[in-house]
Amino acid sequence: MPGYELFDQEEKRHVNEVMETGVITPYGFSAARKGRWKVRELEEAIRARTGAKYVLMLSDGTASLTVALAAMGIGAGDDVIIPTFTFVASFESVIASGATPIFADVDKTLCLYPDSIKAAVTPRTKAVVAVHMCGASAAMDELSSFCRENHLLLLEDACQAFGASYKGRALGTIGDAGCYSFDFNKMVTCGEGGALLTDSDVIYKKADMYHDHGHDHSNEDRGAEGHPFAGYNYRITELHAAVGCAQVAKTDRFLKIQRKNKKIFKDALADVPDVEFRSLPDPEGDCATFLSFFMPTEDHARAAAGALKSAGIDGTFHWYDNNWHYVRNWDHFKNRNFVNPVSGDILKNMPDYSKATFKSDEIVSRCVSITVKLGWSETETEERAEKIAKAVRSAL
Repeated sequence: MPGYELFDQEEKRHVNEVMETGVITPYGFSAARKGRWKVRELEEAIRARTGAKYVLMLSDGTASLTVALAAMGIGAGDDVIIPTFTFVASFESVIASGATPIFADVDKTLCLYPDSIKAAVTPRTKAVVAVHMCGASAAMDELSSFCRENHLLLLEDACQAFGASYKGRALGTIGDAGCYSFDFNKMVTCGEGGALLTDSDVIYKKADMYHDHGHDHSNEDRGAEGHPFAGYNYRITELHAAVGCAQVAKTDRFLKIQRKNKKIFKDALADVPDVEFRSLPDPEGDCATFLSFFMPTEDHARAAAGALKSAGIDGTFHWYDNNWHYVRNWDHFKNRNFVNPVSGDILKNMPDYSKATFKSDEIVSRCVSITVKLGWSETETEERAEKIAKAVRSAL
């Protein structure tokens, strides 16, 4: 999966182009740049690839979510629905915006279960965050329809799904705004980086200013620019963007390799009894970063994960026991352990999750995922596939 597996001279070339100028900030210093603006170059490459009207590069995926929520007007007194299966950045960004995260269940897509959102809606609900987990889409037709009918904003967290699509549309371009992550472990990496996508003039203009201390970007002289409202610093550097320029250009190559390798894994498991594969709303749009499947019971899943790790299959995840991706183990959140005091509205409006159980427990407890990597040869991939099938059979 990680794009760093296939770093080559292109990453070095783009980084060297920045270092030759000595300008690693994304703004100002036009004379010294020699016409090189890597952040702008990367934004244009992502626009061309996704069809989004606007792309704003940011420091990381969490920053992208935080800036998107702010630009969408989400704040104090609002509730935001997020899935139980996601990365902790989902609730972190909601809390950073001043809003209250409200959990809804996932189904066998490993993404938000549309029917579960109905039970999670409150009079304060303002937005839904559809997280495209493990490289494949949520049920976007149903989620989009629900949000339209209930006048809710829809934010796509496609941080794990750059390159993936839903019915021909790039994930991140279907909702009111979308977000990507380009951290070191992503299929396309900047080392650290993120992006916000939107077709909304209003959301983009607010995000563009908010991520850069409120600068309105109206003047070459940074000190002379206006600041219509306060903001923060979520800027990406030219060096990180330079790596991203090389990586985004390789996206189709990455997708081809991953889809081929995932098929080899999936074919090897297809004849193993009692193994059920993840449901994909659009199989053609899967970027194939993970092969995810369900075992008959939680105990079988835990046994399978253990057998896979013992067989040397690194990148094996039993998400139910994972500290970072499933609500079950987020004791720091459920016990409201924050470094600094948060808004009283957040605590007042947040349900008591300290002893909560979810319908998605039954699904996630049986799920095992295996990372699909880019750097293996075909022989190595086939050898791994054999080990995977053997290990999963042993768990049954």
